[in-house]
Amino acid sequence: MSKKTIGIVGARGHTGAELIRLIANHPALELAFVSSRELDGQRLADHNDTYKGELRFTNLDAEAVAAQGMDVVILALPNGKAAPYVEAIDKADKGTVVVDLSADYRFDERWFYGLPELYRERWRGEKRISNPGCYATAVQLSIAPVKDLLAAPPVSFGVSGYSGAGTTPSDRNDPEKLRDNLMPYSLTGHMHEREASRHLGVPVEFMPHVAPHFRGLTVTTNLYLARPMKRDEVVARFRGAYENEKLVRVLDDAPWVSRIANKHHAEVGAFEMSADGRRVVVVATLDNLLKGAATQAMQNVNRALGFDEYTSIPV
Repeated sequence: MSKKTIGIVGARGHTGAELIRLIANHPALELAFVSSRELDGQRLADHNDTYKGELRFTNLDAEAVAAQGMDVVILALPNGKAAPYVEAIDKADKGTVVVDLSADYRFDERWFYGLPELYRERWRGEKRISNPGCYATAVQLSIAPVKDLLAAPPVSFGVSGYSGAGTTPSDRNDPEKLRDNLMPYSLTGHMHEREASRHLGVPVEFMPHVAPHFRGLTVTTNLYLARPMKRDEVVARFRGAYENEKLVRVLDDAPWVSRIANKHHAEVGAFEMSADGRRVVVVATLDNLLKGAATQAMQNVNRALGFDEYTSIPV
C-alpha cells in the first residue's frame, strides 16, 4: 500500500517535534517535507532522534507548499500566519487536507473544529480542520458532560508549563523569570476563553498562568449547578460521556500535572462538591504539546484520511 504524504510548516517548534515523532511511527504516512526558516538545510535526523531518514529542513513559502501536492499539510505556525498557506493550497485545489494548529480558523464555520471526544458527530469529511487550543481542550472536557445543568458561567483557573509559550523568547518562557514564580497573563478575554465559550455554547471565564515546569497543564474549574446534585451523579455523567474515549480518563481523585507529562491522554477528576450540592470543582490535566496539540492533530489527520483514529498514538 502506498503511503499518504504529509508535510509540516513551522516544524522547528515544540509541537512540530512531537508531530514528527508521531508521523515517524505511523505505518501509512510518509513525511515529505518539513519547513522551517531557521533550520533551512539542516538534517531533520540531527534534531529529532525518532526520525531516521535523510530529509532536510527547507524554507518553503506558501506557493511552494501548495505546489508539493501533499495529501496532508499541517500548519504549526504562530497565530495570524496561516492564511497565505491556506489561500495557496485552496487555489492549487489538489484535495489536500489542511490541519491548522493556530487559532486562526477556530471561529470559522467553514472549518471543522477538531476536538473528537466532544464533536465527533459533527464530522462531515471536511478537508479543513482547526486543531483546538490546549487550554480550550481541557476546559471543554471539564464542562461538557454537565453543561446542560449549569446555573452560571463556569470559572476555570489554568496553570501551564512554559512550553505553551512557544520558542520565541519572552517572559513566559524564560526559566529564570519563572523560577519560584507563577506568572498570570491575559486574565480576561484570553483566546481559549473565547474558543471554549464558542464551541461549548456557554460562557466560560478563564484565568491562565505560567509555571516553572516545561510541559503539561492543569485546569481547575468551578461548575455552578442549577439544582443540588450528589457527587455520584456528577461522576456518572463524566464516566458516561468518556467511557468509550481512549484518550480521556476519568479519575476519582484530582489528577496531577506531573503524571501527565509525555502522555497522550487527558485526565479529568476531583469532583469535589460544595455542602449544598450546587457547586462541583473539576480538575483536568493534559500534556499541552500532545493531547493539547500534536496528538490531537494526529487524531484529526487519521480521521481525515480514513485511518483508525489512534494509529501511531500510544494508547
